[in-house]
Parts: sequence; C-alpha cells; structure tokens
Amino acid sequence: MRPGVWRPPVEPSGAEQAVLKAVRRAKLFVFLRQHRHELFDDEFQAELARAYADSPRGQPPIPPAQLALATILQAYAGVSDDEVIEATVMDRRWQLVLDCMDADRPPFSKGTLVGFRARLIEQDMDRRLVERTVALAARTRWFGARALRAALDSSPLWGAGRVEDTINLMGHALRKALGVIAVSQGRGQAAGTAIVAAEAGVPQLAASSLKAALDLDWDDPATAGHALAHVLGFLDQVEALVAGWAGDPAADEAVAVACQVRDQDVDLSGPAPSLRRGEAATGASASRTARCGTGARPARCCSTATSGTCCATWTPA
Repeated sequence: MRPGVWRPPVEPSGAEQAVLKAVRRAKLFVFLRQHRHELFDDEFQAELARAYADSPRGQPPIPPAQLALATILQAYAGVSDDEVIEATVMDRRWQLVLDCMDADRPPFSKGTLVGFRARLIEQDMDRRLVERTVALAARTRWFGARALRAALDSSPLWGAGRVEDTINLMGHALRKALGVIAVSQGRGQAAGTAIVAAEAGVPQLAASSLKAALDLDWDDPATAGHALAHVLGFLDQVEALVAGWAGDPAADEAVAVACQVRDQDVDLSGPAPSLRRGEAATGASASRTARCGTGARPARCCSTATSGTCCATWTPA
C-alpha cells in the first residue's frame, strides 16, 4: 500500500502561533512550518510515494513528506535517529514542523525513519529533497539558502547508504586478494583467508560481514565516515602485503579494483575521507548501486558459489 498525500493545516493554530513567536534562533523550524505545503506539493509527494511498493495488504505507511521533514531537521541539527524520535515528543519546535503538537507518542518509529532514509538514498531522492529545500529558502528569503545548503551538504546522514556500498566493494576486492595469497600458500580458501588476514593485521576482512566485523554504532550517522576511514586503512595494509608478495597476479588485480573504487568514490582532500558529493549530486557512480563484473551485486556474485569470493571485477550499474 502506497502512502497518501499529507495535507497538514497551512494556517498555524493558536498553539502553533505561540511556538512560532517563541522561536528566537532556530529559524529553520519557522521556515519549514510556514512553507511545508509549498515544499511538499502534490507532485513532489507523488515522487516520494513511488519509493514504496504498491501492495493491497498492510497498514498505510507514514506520509513520506512528514518523514522527509524530519530528515531535513535531523540533517541540519546533526542528531541521531534516537534523538529525532525523542524530539518529536519532547521538543515543541519539532512538533510544530511535523504537525504533532502536544503528542505523547512519536508519530513514527525509528525503524520507519531509517527505512525511509534508505529508500530516499536508493532512489537518489536525497539530493532532490535538499535542492528543493534550498531553492525554496532562496526564493522566499525566509532562511539563508547558502547557510542551509552548507549545513545539509555537510551532514553525514546522506552518505550512509553509499558509504556502505563503497565499503562492501572494497571489502570484497581485498578479501579476494587475501584469498588468492592463501590458496597459493596451500592453506585453502576460507580458513587460509582468515589466517592471511590476521597476519596482515586486517582480520575484519575475513569476516562474512565486514559491516558487522567493524563493530561500530551504525545508528549514529557519523559512523559511516569512521567506517570508510577504517576500510581505507585496510586497503593500505593489503596493498603493502601484496606489493611484497610475488605470486598470482590476481591478487594485484583485486587490489587494483579496490583502489579504483577508492579513487572514484572517495574524496581524500579534506581532513577526513568522505564520498564525493559532486558525483552523488550528478548521478555518477557514487550515487548508483555498483555491481561486480558478473552484473550481480557483490554479495550475490555467482563466483561466490564456487570460490567463496566475489569476482571483484567492478563496473558501474
């Protein structure tokens, strides 16, 4: 079942007027309350709704426009998913924007918010949401468009899903390199990869789930950047190991694939590594689902059925 159109009141109620007058510094709340009906017109709400499967069964989903407003506030304020849920009950400014004044229960769950954000990023609608919000701020002059763009673009929130794609691609390629070395040493594929990975100081690469092996708090939006830095460090270690090893060139080729993903997806010019925002904005590889050379997602590469590792031949989807 797809969500319907969200139509909260345009004119503020008496209680909302009191909150609007009380806001002194956080003017984004005032801007979004006064212009949410323009930001989320019927056409844009229909675009957001298409991210949901049309099923005759199940409960009607939470309106995407309401979740999108919460996502904008979350990105601007730099708060966690748990803090968003708390704010919908404890902060009247959030309630003002989300049309849930005096609510004693959150209008949506943490899982619903996280799931919506994943849909948004998968459909490349995160950039659409940011661009519409900034354009509306510039047109109405209710809020500084330049400051708003800087705050939203710098949020780690948007990169979470894409960072995981990049991490998975590099992880599969590096695991393949370690597996090649293990087999050449007569250690066997699975057990040998774990031994070689441990000796190289990167035991996480031998795990069935690199995301789980990193043991990070994935509910924290900032975690994506930390995870990316970890995997880039793994790449340096495996690259050094392979450089000092003379054997099957497949190991060099696998490391080259990981380097290719890094060079294309990661911006190393700042104080911390991050995904290239330009590519995400223009729909280049960082904003697409990358696939291995067989055409499958890395986790479903058909070569894993026989070799236990992805073919690590990377191509953009």
